[in-house]
Amino acid sequence: MLAKDIMSKKPEFLPPTTSLKQAADQMRTHDYGFLPIGENDRLIGAVTDRDIIIRGIANGKDPSNTPLRDVMTKGIHYCYETDSLEKLVQQMEKLQIRRLVVLNKDKRMTGIITLGDIAVKAENAKLCRELADSVAHH
Repeated sequence: MLAKDIMSKKPEFLPPTTSLKQAADQMRTHDYGFLPIGENDRLIGAVTDRDIIIRGIANGKDPSNTPLRDVMTKGIHYCYETDSLEKLVQQMEKLQIRRLVVLNKDKRMTGIITLGDIAVKAENAKLCRELADSVAHH
């Protein structure tokens, strides 16, 4: 099984100028905990619901006037559509992460893989349990 078989497809970028409030509204509407941030058709970072709370609101930033650029994570971890499930699991375990952005051969974002995607779509239950146990302590 490959990344392209497991990933959630058609993620959309938010511009880095999007306010924390707008991003939080989108997360609530779509039940997302992670949003990719892009500029000029390139992935430049990502923001999680935790980033908005910890780096934004808890630091006294105004959610209506603070852009995502101020709280986003740069240097996003990614995999390729053709990477195997085993490779994804090893990468997520090693990095202690719950999500990977999926890129095509042209390095364009085509999807996102989460622990939930792996748990639902992967056929190897043992591999899923190992990954979940590994990142649960992070």
